[in-house]
Amino acid sequence: MRAFDLIVIGAGSGNSIVDERFAHQRVAILDNGRRFGGTCLNYGCIPTKMFVLPADLLASPADAARVGVHLPTPSADWAQVRDRIFGRIDAISDAGQAWRADNPEVTLFRDTGRFVGPKVLRVGQEEITAEKIVIAAGSRAVVPSIPGLSGAFDAGLAHTSDTVMRLDSLPPRITILGTGYIGAEFAHVFSAFGSHVTMIGRSDRVLSREDDAVSERYTTLLAERIDLRLQRDAVGITVHDATVTVTTRGRDGSVEEVESDILLVATGRTPNSDTLDVAAAGIAVDPAGFVIVDDQQRTNVPGVWALGDVSSPWMLKHVANHEARIVAHNLHDPEHPARNDRRPVPHAVFGHPQIAAVGLTEREAREGGLDVVVAVQDYAGTAYGWAMEDDTSFVKIVADARTGRILGAHALGPQASLLIQPLISAMTFDLRAADMARGQFWIHPALTEVVENALLGLGRDR
Repeated sequence: MRAFDLIVIGAGSGNSIVDERFAHQRVAILDNGRRFGGTCLNYGCIPTKMFVLPADLLASPADAARVGVHLPTPSADWAQVRDRIFGRIDAISDAGQAWRADNPEVTLFRDTGRFVGPKVLRVGQEEITAEKIVIAAGSRAVVPSIPGLSGAFDAGLAHTSDTVMRLDSLPPRITILGTGYIGAEFAHVFSAFGSHVTMIGRSDRVLSREDDAVSERYTTLLAERIDLRLQRDAVGITVHDATVTVTTRGRDGSVEEVESDILLVATGRTPNSDTLDVAAAGIAVDPAGFVIVDDQQRTNVPGVWALGDVSSPWMLKHVANHEARIVAHNLHDPEHPARNDRRPVPHAVFGHPQIAAVGLTEREAREGGLDVVVAVQDYAGTAYGWAMEDDTSFVKIVADARTGRILGAHALGPQASLLIQPLISAMTFDLRAADMARGQFWIHPALTEVVENALLGLGRDR
């Protein structure tokens, strides 16, 4: 059995832990991904947003027409866009792997590791151990059990977000199974590029975990651009003559069939703890499979830490990076540990329009028995909103009625992921809405006045 000082499982955010401070330690990094570097780099945040930008440009003529600017019908070369994206990303992945492989003090295993006992992993035909282990194994796409789905994958007609961005050509028709953030972003990308998109979901709304007002508005807007079929279960999938057909059943018992050229399964993600056999090491997980950690990112087994998607239900890169910094500090200075302060966690959905949120939804706040005030500010109520002729976008703030402190913020519209940042700051640094609104200048007539007016709309400006 080979012994190391540190084993890191996963080369996403976990890879950043191994820096010059480990120069004289024996370190093993395990990564069994098709591409080195984790989900965000290869299959998630970065390539999807690199597709979203051209999709936004393709959708811009409709926005321009509202202000009297008539643009020619745009087009895009799917293969050219794809190759630009992965020509850059694959080079980074390859370079990262080569750099780790060439480091004499790091042993890189491009294989699956499984625990076979406390602090012992089997990798290929070898067993390895270390006193310190970091589990940063990430997550994977959920593939539901639907009759015929495995045959569609075998035929190359079904994909997850891991593979759909590398299609050889733009599919004329694509069916998306799932109404969460992955489905919403890909619905935007493929519809903007010119595919006929059908989305199938069990819920009555798209993005149903967002604030009700946001989810309802987004569902209405998306239904204007794609074939949206809600409150339907996929009950069977068949493949015939290079097409894939999804059979669905509605709540009323009605049966419908949707035929397309490609099926995208976007039904969520699940942590990879089960693929590591963490139970064999005595490592505790919750009912959803997330490795349980404390505020120092420690598991219940001394000397074993976890971070990122494998332990965080947020499954967000900015969260994983924050947790990696905590683990890195605690590996070197356990006597003065860094702690996860559970600061407000924001997220964004890069659909059309964008969505961003942080904190509680109005429903969550009221169901939690909180006394709240709520303000909604439309883009259309600000000068820049007039310039945009935007009559669908808004910012919504939920605040404590007694203290005026912000409990949640939600934005739907252009640049929502930027507009939400001042409200993230207010929640993180415990600023009252009144202090946030009146304690600084807001540039006029910038779009950020939407945020200012929403804060003032809470009626807590004294």
